[in-house]
Amino acid sequence: FCLMGVPGKVAAFHLPPLPTVGEIIKLFRLKAQKQLSQNFLLDLRLTDKIVRQAGELKNAHVCEVGPGPGGITRSILNAGVEQLLLIEKDARFIPGLQMLSEAAPGKVRIVHGDILTYKMDKAFPKHLKKNWEDEPPDIHIIGNLPFSVSTPLIIKWLENVSQKDGPFIYGRTQMTLTFQKEVAERLTANPGGKQRSRLSIMSQHLCTVEKCFIIPGQAFVPKPEVDVAVVHFTPLVQPKIQQPFKLVEKVVQSVFQFRRKYCFRGIETLFPENGRLKRTEQLMMTANVDPTLRPFQLSMSQFRNLCNTYRKMCDEDPSLFVYNYREELRQKKTMRNLLESTSQPEQTEEENQL
Repeated sequence: FCLMGVPGKVAAFHLPPLPTVGEIIKLFRLKAQKQLSQNFLLDLRLTDKIVRQAGELKNAHVCEVGPGPGGITRSILNAGVEQLLLIEKDARFIPGLQMLSEAAPGKVRIVHGDILTYKMDKAFPKHLKKNWEDEPPDIHIIGNLPFSVSTPLIIKWLENVSQKDGPFIYGRTQMTLTFQKEVAERLTANPGGKQRSRLSIMSQHLCTVEKCFIIPGQAFVPKPEVDVAVVHFTPLVQPKIQQPFKLVEKVVQSVFQFRRKYCFRGIETLFPENGRLKRTEQLMMTANVDPTLRPFQLSMSQFRNLCNTYRKMCDEDPSLFVYNYREELRQKKTMRNLLESTSQPEQTEEENQL
């Protein structure tokens, strides 16, 4: 690696001349795999732009998720980071990433593994830890996520934010990630917006969520059928709904189960059939929510009221929280099938006797 000597100033880090990302792809015969929803970003002006959205990275510790052929990786290294952790599931990309690692001695650590199962609570040095109320730590997560992983991964990380574990054991770690444009619109949608959804509530009650800019599909290789958006997350000091993640998720999922109908229709699914109507009315009256609003019209404070009231009802009747509407439907269907199958032979016996 070369250090630019500037008298009286700390020398800036720059990667030495390397094969381009396109040349690396040819050199190691890296073809994007459709079943893994892989799309490569080769334009270094765009990868630099993504990295700038993360904020000041000089001397920071960064985890890049799914670096692939290493386009964003180069931009992160050129930003002057202290340490870069690369987590890559696809073994085909490891040799190209090792080439980058050798070009930046002591800066890069490569993990061949799956981000969904990788334990991030030990990924960074302990001295970087900050109190939750303090400014975010000098730790960043950056990634051009495969579409198939992006939603389950952000839900997992939001749960980590709620519990202050995983990558958030160090404090309010910031994330800069790519999503399909439509998913990004859901993450950032306001009440009343067409894209307002479960993702909007789950992310916005825990983080400040900003849609930074759109990358047109043709910038990727191969070109996806949709455009891509870069989204930046900063965990909030205080969540907007102060209830356990699983409880908030259950209420929000239930409300959005019938997104085109009045919200009471979804809220009904929180309660067993026996006493459903009475309990639904009780919840909505106590939470002061108009039952004729559509799910996407509800404000964050209305969701907070619903969650707080539902929590009180669960405290009074602990069996409520474990109740599962879909499970009840499944059991009813199984019972119906069982009754139909046992009544069938009796009919044929009668027919035989006749």
